[in-house]
This record gives sequence, C-alpha cells and structure tokens, in this order.
Amino acid sequence: QVRLVESGGGSVQAGGSLRLSCTASGGTFSRTLMAWFRQALGKEREFVAGSKWIGSNVYTNTYADSVQGRFTTSRDNAKSTLYLETTNLKTKDPAVYYCAESPTPSESVTTHSTYVYWGQGTQVTVYS
Repeated sequence: QVRLVESGGGSVQAGGSLRLSCTASGGTFSRTLMAWFRQALGKEREFVAGSKWIGSNVYTNTYADSVQGRFTTSRDNAKSTLYLETTNLKTKDPAVYYCAESPTPSESVTTHSTYVYWGQGTQVTVYS
C-alpha cells in the first residue's frame, strides 16, 4: 500500500517562499508519475506541477500556467521524496497542497483522475 505524507506548509508573506515535501512509502517511487495539486477553500482541486519518469534517471516536469516560473518540482529518489519549491508566493496561491501518485504511466499528467494515491495535504497561507 502506497502512503504519501506532505510537509512544509505554513504561513508566509506575499513574495516569500516555502518548500513543500512529499515522502512516499510502499511503492516504486523512482518510476512513478507524481504530481502536486492544490485546493483553495470553495474551489475545485487544481493541478500545480507534475514529474513524469521517462526512462533511466530522466524526468519531465509540467507546470500549471499560474505557477510557471515561480514553482519548481524535483525528486530525491534516495529519500523517496518529491519537492515543490514555491517562490514569489502570491495572494492567489493559498490552498491545501496535495501530493499524488499514479503507479502506471499516463499522458494525462494534469488530470485529477489519473492519480490513485493521495496525501493528506499541507496548508499554505499567504498574507499581504
């Protein structure tokens, strides 16, 4: 059974940064499709960033337009951990951020239904 645990959320002033972490257990982390989603209060869950294994130790990353150039996702396979570096946080970024995993390959990186396993989420708050 795959388990995902997020951490690193918090409250930060607009323009600040946070590093979110997602530690996985129970699966083959290095070869899975991983992603970050977020859900703001009263809104639907939306895609933020994805990390897709394409062979050897090579991954392709995909980002939502709203975070492109500000957020970066990366992996540490030795620690089975996915990261989301968030910079220049804006007042539109507050949400619960979730880590998700798909154990099978998929081209639908940005689609919520692609992912089977989800973490419990970590809250990000941005104040002006």
